[in-house]
Amino acid sequence: MTKQIVALTPSAIERIRELIDAGGGKVLRLGTKTAGCSGVKYDLNFVDGPNPMDIEIDAGGATLYVDAMSLIFIAGTEIDWIENGLSRSFEFRNPNETARCGCGESFTTTRCN
Repeated sequence: MTKQIVALTPSAIERIRELIDAGGGKVLRLGTKTAGCSGVKYDLNFVDGPNPMDIEIDAGGATLYVDAMSLIFIAGTEIDWIENGLSRSFEFRNPNETARCGCGESFTTTRCN
């Protein structure tokens, strides 16, 4: 059995579809960037198209592009869309995380050290 690069829950797939439909031709791209007190943070944003080295994740019609350079930090991550009262956000369940900052903005993996 092979491990998925990134897994999307049904609620995440639905939300990504909604964002793409409202995005006016843009696509969603997931990567990481250096930030916060723990090392790196998730970077999910609209782009005009994938970069040449991006990996395409297709789950039920929701396409997400993943930055190949970020794979060392996020491979195996499950993305969920959580709605709890007035709070709504993507939640990242990353098996590579070894620590997370107190505010939840950034995380550390053994690859960050």
